Amino acid sequence: MKPNRRQFLKSTSLLAGSAFAPNLLLGKDTASGQLNVAAVGCGGKGLSDITEISRGNRIAFLCDVDRNLAKGAMERFPDAKFFSDYREMFAAVADQIDVVTVSTPDHMHFPIAVEAIRRGKPVMVQKPLTNNLWECRALADFAAKKKVLTVMGNQGATMAGTRVLREWIDAGLIGEVKEVHYWTNRPIWPQGPGIALPSAPVPDTLNWDVWQGTVATERPYSPAIHPFKWRGFWDYGCGALGDIGCHSMNSAFWALDLKGDFIVESSKVSEFDDTFGPKRSTIVYRFPAKGGRGPVKVIWQDGVNDPNNDKDFVRPPGIPDDLKLNEGFGQVFVGTEGVIFINDAYCASAPVVFPEALREKARTIKPVFERVKGGPTQELARAIRGEGPKPVSNFVDHAGPLTEMVLAGNLAVRLGKPIDWDMENMKARGLPEVNAMLKRVYRAGWEPVLD
Repeated sequence: MKPNRRQFLKSTSLLAGSAFAPNLLLGKDTASGQLNVAAVGCGGKGLSDITEISRGNRIAFLCDVDRNLAKGAMERFPDAKFFSDYREMFAAVADQIDVVTVSTPDHMHFPIAVEAIRRGKPVMVQKPLTNNLWECRALADFAAKKKVLTVMGNQGATMAGTRVLREWIDAGLIGEVKEVHYWTNRPIWPQGPGIALPSAPVPDTLNWDVWQGTVATERPYSPAIHPFKWRGFWDYGCGALGDIGCHSMNSAFWALDLKGDFIVESSKVSEFDDTFGPKRSTIVYRFPAKGGRGPVKVIWQDGVNDPNNDKDFVRPPGIPDDLKLNEGFGQVFVGTEGVIFINDAYCASAPVVFPEALREKARTIKPVFERVKGGPTQELARAIRGEGPKPVSNFVDHAGPLTEMVLAGNLAVRLGKPIDWDMENMKARGLPEVNAMLKRVYRAGWEPVLD
């Protein structure tokens, strides 16, 4: 069925329970519409998230285990009070917080978000939503229970290109979509077995105990772990899939309604071990027919340094042979009557349709879906103020199931077997050994409490 604007707004309202968030969520200092923001994780992506949400809001509190990494945010927002432990921050100033951003390493997304939700605080969590599937489901369920507004930081979910893509597909521009191809140059950090982890004195600016957080494996501080290089660890990150999967696959997940069961298997996997993920892999998801669409195959290739010159890269069908592909990442939707090409991971660039004869038809397809301004943090801020619907990539309806789908690819890599995934019951059919891989063993004192 082809949706129209009225149907979209109605469905969004129903998903939200109410189209707008209650103003009761506002703190006592927000009569002007400004929200008091508590930002956990201030370096790198954290700083860009803080900058994004700062427009029209007040950065009241900054929290980071590494004062050195937080220096840029502290200089930009000198009036914000600084903490090095998010637990101390919530204990001291929770009543002054209107919204929380979480931009930390993946393994700490869950406990920080749980603490925010427990206190009724709307929260933005960077992608992937969590480090493992059990946490992902538990966090979405907890957000639903507490009726808290949420959003994941997969920017593509707010970009116009994602909405154009869906409008084209819904209008049947390329016929029935059969395959979707994604590729990325990730990992761009050390990954694979045998990586040395030389210990070093803990910098005076770093709270290493809180950085390790929930992870039960005690490791001394090493510059080969923090900062940034943690992504290659199963314990701390989620490898290439965790970094880019929730960005790239969001387009197919939303446009083709991929929520539900699937079969996933890996191939062409380079060496890995129990500590580090592989440098390269190919992962294929197969989704059964659903609603008005037929079955869909999603092909993911990571570790591709340059798809234009990589002999092992499988070039998606239907695009011109001389079309230069983005060296970092890209995506192609293959239909029975044409293909849609996006030369990035987010749908930040405009989708392009082939053959060119379809472009005149594409120009006649009218906008249906609302365009979102300012990214996911601003989408969340508007919902809190009662100025718009809850974010598309909220934990319950979108971000949680999307992250579960993405992380199931890592299960296929680690297990080395096809996985027939039962989404409702969160288990692999006929593979009980997968159950032990869904949830981490928690460090003493860091066990999850959901109440």
